[in-house]
Amino acid sequence: MALRRIVLEGDAILRKRSRDVAAVNERIRTLLDDMWETLEENNGVGLAAPQVGVLRRVAVIDTGKDAESEGIKVELINPRIVEADGEAEEEEACLSIPGMVGAVTRPARVKVEATDRRGEAFTIEGDGLLAKALCHEIDHLDGILFVDRASSVRPMEDEE
Repeated sequence: MALRRIVLEGDAILRKRSRDVAAVNERIRTLLDDMWETLEENNGVGLAAPQVGVLRRVAVIDTGKDAESEGIKVELINPRIVEADGEAEEEEACLSIPGMVGAVTRPARVKVEATDRRGEAFTIEGDGLLAKALCHEIDHLDGILFVDRASSVRPMEDEE
């Protein structure tokens, strides 16, 4: 495993749509391992491949840092939202936009189909932090940043 550099807002790669993964191979599994290490090192909840400079539809999520959730860790290859219900506005932040936070309205519950590191299809349903993270990371794969959806954005230092 290796730490990867987090790509920051302003880099054109964050605005491009990621390409589908045609085959889950050792290169993709290494990418997943590196993304886990990078996510942990940066104390994040989710990380999409474009955030480490790779235009592939790959993301990792770890909600274990949230006191309200049971701590779900999931790897997503070629994820797509197949159902979305309700609405929830919550604050979001992003490793690619350090120091900023914004109020974003997302679905309250989502169902996502994806492939795992073994190449097997699966479905995951989530609400709360997991739904927000799934939507946030899939947006990254489509070249969309949370600031594009935010009703307001402000520096994190304003939090008290």
